[in-house]
Amino acid sequence: MLNSQAPRTVMMVRPDCFGYNPETAASNAFQQAADKDNIENIREQALAEFNGLVSTLKASGTEVIVFGSDDGRETPDAVFPNNWVSFHPDGKVILYPMLAPSRRQERRLEFITALEKQHSFEVGEIIDLSDFERQGLFLEGTGSLVMDYLHGVIYCNHSPRTDKILVNKVAEILGFTTCQFTATDSAGQDIYHTNVLMCVGESFAVVCLEAITNLTERSEVELSLQKTGHEVIEITQHQLNQFAGNMMEMKNNHNQSILVMSEGAYNSLTDKQLSGLAKYSELVYSPVDTIEKYGGGSVRCMLAGVFLPRKQ
Repeated sequence: MLNSQAPRTVMMVRPDCFGYNPETAASNAFQQAADKDNIENIREQALAEFNGLVSTLKASGTEVIVFGSDDGRETPDAVFPNNWVSFHPDGKVILYPMLAPSRRQERRLEFITALEKQHSFEVGEIIDLSDFERQGLFLEGTGSLVMDYLHGVIYCNHSPRTDKILVNKVAEILGFTTCQFTATDSAGQDIYHTNVLMCVGESFAVVCLEAITNLTERSEVELSLQKTGHEVIEITQHQLNQFAGNMMEMKNNHNQSILVMSEGAYNSLTDKQLSGLAKYSELVYSPVDTIEKYGGGSVRCMLAGVFLPRKQ
């Protein structure tokens, strides 16, 4: 297990080809269709929001490694790299099977090589699960899997993008247990990724319990979080729709905790919720309205935590 829940380094991918993706919209109720005449403007706005978030993170004292996605491939969702890769403290790198064919082009082994050769991270083993796409089985990284690294628990919401067989396979690879459930939005549609409805920090957890309609499953999630010493800060369906569950705890270069979220998420929280979170972390936020509206994901989706060991 890790001795920290919060990464000090994140990998981010620039939204060079950003846009509304109809392939992913079928299972993502957060996405809104874009006017074809407005594509260039949307892309410029997304790039500006991305650059603003990078600047905000760096100003907070965290390490951000940015890669580009302008290589001729049409990858409108490349800004969400947490779905295709996860990096682990024992040197494991896991590559994941993606539901949308267009998203499968986002997997870039050269990014992993660059982390190793240019940024001195140690990669021991690459575990490639992408072949499960041929069987129609999908698992979209730390979008599907919200990990409690300190206690070895994977929280997971079943959806078309999150297959139970693969959840158990990753749990076995990592030596984790699982807490699995089904969550739906206010219209009764499956919530596409677990990290939209919950965030697990070292000492707190933000979760939309009302989205878990099965009361037994809801109790199991809450009890699991309480048993591992987390203060549960509950959010509503309305706040979930503002991406208030899509947060990530990080550590800066002074070993201080920061909690990163979008400006929209921050503004949706009550004073009581904000003060509850501020007990544990400095709250850091940045506007990513365009990325949220057309991409259907927010700040947590844009961050791939790098837990790999570093060469001395």
